[in-house]
Amino acid sequence: MKRTFLPLIVLVFAFVIWVPTVGAQGGAKKGPDPSTIRDPDLEKDSLHNLEVARNYFKLKKAYVAALKRSEEIIAGNPNFSRIEEVLFIAGESSLSLAEKKGKQSPSLYVSYDGNTKHTLTSEQFREMGRDYLTRLVNDYPQSNFRKQAQEDLSALGEPKPKEQGKQ
Repeated sequence: MKRTFLPLIVLVFAFVIWVPTVGAQGGAKKGPDPSTIRDPDLEKDSLHNLEVARNYFKLKKAYVAALKRSEEIIAGNPNFSRIEEVLFIAGESSLSLAEKKGKQSPSLYVSYDGNTKHTLTSEQFREMGRDYLTRLVNDYPQSNFRKQAQEDLSALGEPKPKEQGKQ
């Protein structure tokens, strides 16, 4: 009787210790935060678009093409791992188009309102650039591009204040 009683007590004691530790891991069932999950195919496509946008921006000075590629990434993959660089290229391209710099005419940037297409004015490009750079400064404070974005924003009159409805 004593031989079966001692192992039974050890087994019960181990079970009492083991059950709460298993229950403490209940949060692991939920998995990762959905806002951080990245689709590998979408990430690969976005990285390709970033490389093309960077090439247009730095080498070719084709700011319309760089802006279009950047907007495609922002719209299609807002959780992209390098979104801060995309926002920087979009903001800087917009500011360059506002100043009519580069090899492409700002009139090549066309947006559609229903069936009507229209181009943006220099002031609209400036506002668009300010929006992108403000988002970069506010949402990504540790970014390598923040310093340059802040310098450009100070020339434009500081970043836009955060809207109350957005987080």
